[in-house]
Amino acid sequence: MIERFLEYIEVEKRYSPHTVTNYKKDLSDFSDFVLNTESSAGIIHIHKKVIKNFIVELSQSGLSKRSINRKLSTLRSFYIFMLRIGEIEVSPMETITSLKFYPEKRIPFSEDEMEMMKTEVEEKGQMTLLDKLIIEMLYQTGIRKSELCNLLLSNVDFSKKEILVIGKGNKARVIPVSDDLVSDMQTYLDIRMPDSENKHYFFVNKKGKKLGEKFVYLVVNKYFSVVTTKQKRSPHILRHTFATHVLNGGAEISKVQKIMGHSSLASTQVYTSANIEQLKKAYSNAHPRERKTENDNNME
Repeated sequence: MIERFLEYIEVEKRYSPHTVTNYKKDLSDFSDFVLNTESSAGIIHIHKKVIKNFIVELSQSGLSKRSINRKLSTLRSFYIFMLRIGEIEVSPMETITSLKFYPEKRIPFSEDEMEMMKTEVEEKGQMTLLDKLIIEMLYQTGIRKSELCNLLLSNVDFSKKEILVIGKGNKARVIPVSDDLVSDMQTYLDIRMPDSENKHYFFVNKKGKKLGEKFVYLVVNKYFSVVTTKQKRSPHILRHTFATHVLNGGAEISKVQKIMGHSSLASTQVYTSANIEQLKKAYSNAHPRERKTENDNNME
């Protein structure tokens, strides 16, 4: 039944290979737990107490609440599918809720830090063209590291200065690319040496293989450790930085939502929290009562 479910999310739901792999691992971990703790080796017909015991074990193992919730989400989807095909009448996940947690605050890199990356690292010739492209692609387009690794050569249109990105749920979106970035991408294309198996991917490593997400993370972390003391130095922080900086620059939030590939505006709105000082300043300069207060103060 697990294989049938995985086939369903891959073929009918069109989930990405990365997501299918995660679902497969989550279900495998749960199957192993049931096999080791219950009399039955199957996970189809189980009681909700088994789910609760699974949560306890995951918590005691030190797994984060975010990761536990992801596994619970997988199980919830699995048992909904079991209900749909008539294998069960009641889902054991019916009364199981996700664990409450407060997400870590993601602090974007400042514009000064991004400028320092250019002047202190890039312009001094301390990074390869590939490393530079990884950082600039993430910062200038807001794409995810998985989307960067999976970018196809055929989805890069130099004449239109845009790239076609395949995001979550295999949803496609078009993102504009700056002149400077286009120039660097064309230069990289001249020196790029993929093997025959990976020639359709735009980015490849020194061995000609498709870039791995860990490699992209290490590149970002390496260079930003030089220019910032922030603890979080990941590709996702660069994505966060892109959204924050373009919103600070006056971009419409609906357009940023489209570029980021967010399904709901709420996902994009989290980036406006970093813009509160600009909002305060704009309010102070624009609101009639604020202007009157300032004028009164100046007359005193």
